[in-house]
Amino acid sequence: MSTNPARSNAIEAIASQPRLQGSFDFRNEKIDLIYGQNVFSLDKMEKRLPKDVFKSLKANIESGAKLDAAAADVVAAAIKDWALERGATHYAHVFYPLTGFTAEKHDTFFEPSGNGTLAQFSGKALIQAEPDASSFPNGGLRSTFEARGYTAWDVTSPAYIFDTENGSTLCIPTAFVSWKGEALDKKTPLLRSMSAVNKAASRVLALFGKKHGYISASCGPEQEYFLVDSRLYHLRPDLYTCGRSLFGAKPAKGQEFEDQYFGTIPDRVLACMMETERECFKLGIPIKTRHNEVAPAQYEVAPIYESANVAHDHQMLTMTLLRRVATKHGFVCLLAEKPFAGVNGSGKHVNWSIGGAGVGNLLEPGHNPHENAQFLTFCSAVIRAVDLHQGLLRASVASAGNDHRLGANEAPPAIISIYLGDMLNEVIEQVKKSGSASSSRKGGHMTLGVDTLPVLPKDAGDRNRTSPFAFTGNKFEFRAVGSAFSVAGPLTVLNTIMADSLDKLADELAAALKKNSDFNSALQGVLKDILTKHGQIIFNGNGYSEEWHKEAAKRGLKNLRTTPDALPEIVAKSTVEVFERQGVLSKAELESREEIYTHSYVLAINTESKLVSDIAKTLLLPAALKYAADLTPVEMTKSGGKLRKEVVGLADQLSAAIEALDDARDVSKSDTHAQAKHTCDKVLPAMLKVRAAADALEEIVADEYWPLPSYQELLFLR
Repeated sequence: MSTNPARSNAIEAIASQPRLQGSFDFRNEKIDLIYGQNVFSLDKMEKRLPKDVFKSLKANIESGAKLDAAAADVVAAAIKDWALERGATHYAHVFYPLTGFTAEKHDTFFEPSGNGTLAQFSGKALIQAEPDASSFPNGGLRSTFEARGYTAWDVTSPAYIFDTENGSTLCIPTAFVSWKGEALDKKTPLLRSMSAVNKAASRVLALFGKKHGYISASCGPEQEYFLVDSRLYHLRPDLYTCGRSLFGAKPAKGQEFEDQYFGTIPDRVLACMMETERECFKLGIPIKTRHNEVAPAQYEVAPIYESANVAHDHQMLTMTLLRRVATKHGFVCLLAEKPFAGVNGSGKHVNWSIGGAGVGNLLEPGHNPHENAQFLTFCSAVIRAVDLHQGLLRASVASAGNDHRLGANEAPPAIISIYLGDMLNEVIEQVKKSGSASSSRKGGHMTLGVDTLPVLPKDAGDRNRTSPFAFTGNKFEFRAVGSAFSVAGPLTVLNTIMADSLDKLADELAAALKKNSDFNSALQGVLKDILTKHGQIIFNGNGYSEEWHKEAAKRGLKNLRTTPDALPEIVAKSTVEVFERQGVLSKAELESREEIYTHSYVLAINTESKLVSDIAKTLLLPAALKYAADLTPVEMTKSGGKLRKEVVGLADQLSAAIEALDDARDVSKSDTHAQAKHTCDKVLPAMLKVRAAADALEEIVADEYWPLPSYQELLFLR
């Protein structure tokens, strides 16, 4: 009889589960009828609002201007009526505190009125709310007894209805600030950074003599995730507490066969994906792609790009929907960057560009990039920005979870560099030498050698999956972002450093034009200078190679391997100067973030280390000793005695490693930064020693004794 019936019962239930019946008739349901049905979009506004109010609100959305109180009352009444028609009973200001998660407080529309109730929703309630801010991370921006915080409606991101099994809520995307106006969230600085990009890009375009509208940053975040069966998940305290496995021997089969990547999607998984997409479509989230990822049980979903602010809100919603819908299908969605050792972790590739209706995509090279002065100008600004603030970009993706992923042969290294591709790199090299370019490599056609297959167009260069910041045709892809991250932080950094770089370029170009009225000649001199100074950040080779690490050191590029190494870049002098210059974050706001993220790192590692001790003491060590005791009757035989000796020896190693881990974790450090350094240098290595002994035991203890579902079960049973 098994000593672990819960595990065996879970496996039996998975094996015998009936074929899933779909909840919806996807074949006959028309996507165009459900797409955006739960969003108070521009077309709904136009139908429900007076023309003058709609015109004013549309202008506010497009320019980021404030909405006056009178118009707000009219808008609030229209939103309320629409929401009630959709079955909503409550409304909520949704905001994004520095926890990295979404927060919300629900209020009902209905208030007592005589003998009944009356639905109420004023412009004031739409524009502003006051959730208690006392228990959100503030990093010293205010005293603990100062609890007042405000949420303010972000008119650039549409309100929406969020449906659940038991009811619907009107959700209003908002910014979250303290009583003094300091940003307590991730949205406020993102909005500020987008305003900075608009102003700086407008300056440059004005020098080109271009007419333009509002210039906005755009984003299309690709989301990787794992799906594991919920019955196995709930037998793993490490997964349901920390989101990643802290133990697990390598299975006989991992990802080495390379048969998972873009393989056929299992029916049960596909049903989950389709329902998630349906919910995304209802909320106007433009999901485009779904596919199997590299690791077993790993998948990806990706949208079409949108305005960066809306893309951020949609990304947070997408993560919420992935988790919610997964539970309906008996799965748990894991968004941790490295939930399983030995197989690929998960990232969130942030595709970023800037542009506007009047000028299009400013990072679009066109067919002849060597002749596209506007593109070369904006691309040069990106190169300058990334070179000057490479450490800050690394800090924007720093976390305990992402440290396990960055630098492995699955994700970009911790060294920030730019990949441009062969075609664009050749153009940049020409500009570095002379200030101009006379030619650019052309794509061609690929003959496949099979008469029935078409001739394919061939790009002028290949892609590079090892680069953390790669040009991919008409945008840059920031590949170092972790899967559980809010994209607001990386986007805020990209927008801010880009705005500052554009301002610097505009200053230099204006000064050059005073000396030389010929625009092309003046621009060539400015671009040549920028690319000569900052071209060291460009690297088109293998980012995984040891040679690149040595070359990067010669170039003076930063290699910030861990979160404690990277986070000080948030408060570096260069960071404070650029963020204050662009009006995005003050020195105090930056210091608060650095303090919060450092503290979060310490909390994450210490929580994991405590759980490692607890699981090892109460589950794994007893299982090993029980197995060793049951081997006693055959101890006199050669094989039985050898096995028992090996189990007891590893159990002793495990016990000693647990004791060493507890000693390492209990060292008290009053300074948060000292704590972070200690957890990185001492606690993490001690955790790995406990794991090494436990994983070795898992490989020899009889399967029926081992209490935790194995990697083989977690990754392949679905």
